[in-house]
Amino acid sequence: MIVCIAEKPSVAKEIADILGARSRHDGYYEGNGYQVTWTFGHLCTLKEPHDYTPMWQRWNLSSLPMIPPRFGIKLINDRGIEKQFATIERIMQSADMIVNCGDAGQEGELIQRWVMQKAQVKCPVKRLWVSSLTEEAIREGFATLKDQSEYQALYEAGLSRAIGDWLLGMNATRLYTIKYGKNKQVLSIGRVQTPTLALIVKRHLEIANFVPQPYWELKTVYRDTTFSVTEGRFDSEEKGREALEKITGEPFTVTDVTAKNGTESAPKLYDLTSLQVDCNKKFGLSAEQTLQTIQSLYEKKVTTYPRVDTTFLSDDIYPKCTNILKGLRDYQTLTMPLMDKPLIKSKKVFDNKKVTDHHAIIPTGVYPQGLTDLEKKVYNLVATHFIAVFYPDCKFRTTTVLGESAGVGFKTSGKVITEPGWRVVFAGETTDDDKEKESILPEFIVGESGPHTPGLAEKWTQPPKNYTEATLLRAMETAGKLVEDEELRDAMKENGIGRPSTRAAIIETLFKRNYIRREKKNIVATETGIELIGLIRNELLKSAELTGRWEKKLRDIEKRQYEAKTFIEELKEMLNDVVNSVLRDNSSL
Repeated sequence: MIVCIAEKPSVAKEIADILGARSRHDGYYEGNGYQVTWTFGHLCTLKEPHDYTPMWQRWNLSSLPMIPPRFGIKLINDRGIEKQFATIERIMQSADMIVNCGDAGQEGELIQRWVMQKAQVKCPVKRLWVSSLTEEAIREGFATLKDQSEYQALYEAGLSRAIGDWLLGMNATRLYTIKYGKNKQVLSIGRVQTPTLALIVKRHLEIANFVPQPYWELKTVYRDTTFSVTEGRFDSEEKGREALEKITGEPFTVTDVTAKNGTESAPKLYDLTSLQVDCNKKFGLSAEQTLQTIQSLYEKKVTTYPRVDTTFLSDDIYPKCTNILKGLRDYQTLTMPLMDKPLIKSKKVFDNKKVTDHHAIIPTGVYPQGLTDLEKKVYNLVATHFIAVFYPDCKFRTTTVLGESAGVGFKTSGKVITEPGWRVVFAGETTDDDKEKESILPEFIVGESGPHTPGLAEKWTQPPKNYTEATLLRAMETAGKLVEDEELRDAMKENGIGRPSTRAAIIETLFKRNYIRREKKNIVATETGIELIGLIRNELLKSAELTGRWEKKLRDIEKRQYEAKTFIEELKEMLNDVVNSVLRDNSSL
């Protein structure tokens, strides 16, 4: 008998139907030589401190750091989980072969490996690895099952992540709570959670300590067009007034007109973070709500695997794209123009080097039915982005006009879209580019001259903006660095805080622990969060950059470029340093 184990009952049912295992039993399906069972996400977890020794039951500084000689796992204490595991264990004990059908990612690998380890599996294990849950993808996956050993590095990376989080979370939380918590509350510290909170607190302090500075802007209006002084802002009113008086009553003369043609590629396909960012901006969804929605769309077979951090497709997806576009029946007005010629194959979309286990989130081509309003909105984003990458580049012309009055230089520029290209896909949507469309300039001729209306305005420098969930996700992706450029952001993803699949949960944890709160769309630190970061004097624990480097090492473990054992040893060494430095701290708080 071949036993297949999926991550959810709904996914198990889909697989069972395809395999012909249609006889329903308590906790599994059976038929055609298969038994198909399921987990409910994590059934097992790493043992807690008291499971290793009674000495670790009590929170005590003298027992820190707690470093088990060997980490073990246990079943989560839940009657439903215990019952399902008993079923899994029983059918696995008599299996000839097991197929791991868990989600095709680090977390999915860890969930199923722990269950099989707990069930003491002795038979061969194969791995089903699919990027969508369509019947075609599942049949193809079963026809090309891989040996479990091919995913050993993925498991080791997931295990290293879990052990690293345990070591730092268990020890640092007890350490800071006992030392500084004054028996009032638990001070929760985490490998990813704390640097994320530190980013938010840092922004809070930047805003709180910001001192506005005045500056003056000199502009003039010539032929209903606003020109700004090329010198930039004035740091004193006196200098601004001097320039204003100099040009008042003097004619304005156009000195140069240049027009440059440019092109703009379609927006990149979605990875999970960019989808969460857009859903927060457009619909006000939290990262967790977006993740739940796109996960549901994946389980309904209409989009591909969501927990991805690449915006690229592999070359083998290209031949399937025409059929996927044909499946987008509600978008025929947009897909029809693409059907009469070969699809564009851009290196900005198709690049094997930028794809590891999974490609960007795209539609599967299965017609969506029974979607909620929220699912329709998220699906529409995925579908239109996929369609847009096969359209030609948008072409535009940027015109820059220089002028002067009494020796004072001025400048203005405007952008005109000459061929919309991919922009027709998003016609009717309000974007930042709408502002650019409004800045179409009249025709100017070099040497023309005439009256103008200058004005001097006093302005004040503005503090940094609070994080929204969208900007916080971007900050986590780039370890706190402000990066607007998409290409550069892609290059920095390996050093981001957390993984795309875990960032939403980290943010939600900070909310639940009352370290942060929402103010409309903004995320702000609470007094509790600010106090906690203030207590943590060890920069290692709150460094986004360091956490980003840890993430890079975890990815390198996945790629077999770094040893899991080395990662854990480094963490243990850091943990010893943290514990010793806090224990030595005799400063008053």
